[in-house]
Amino acid sequence: MSEESNPIPAPTDAAPTTSGVVSEDQVKLALRRVKDPDLQLNIMDLGLVYNIAVDGTTVRVDMTLTSPACPSGPELMTNAEKEVMALPGVEKVEVNLVWMPFWTPEKMEPRVRAYLGF
Repeated sequence: MSEESNPIPAPTDAAPTTSGVVSEDQVKLALRRVKDPDLQLNIMDLGLVYNIAVDGTTVRVDMTLTSPACPSGPELMTNAEKEVMALPGVEKVEVNLVWMPFWTPEKMEPRVRAYLGF
């Protein structure tokens, strides 16, 4: 039997195709570990994350705050960067603070909005 007819690839052949790949869903899960210190709710459920873009080993996160005067803003952004950077395959994280569209309670997950009485 020749090597060409062997359908089983060598173990080293398969490794590069799966390494270094992170999905948007994995990033979302990581961002769920970032909690507002006052509300103890994660930034995904609060509707603070507007966009996630994965480009190879670089992840870009566009997020906002509930208010421009939010004292927890730097902490939330730093924690978001740390959680995403901890994902296997991520080499660079860019967390961008955006103000448009302006955050409103309607951006929260409905169950969280109900929990908070909105």
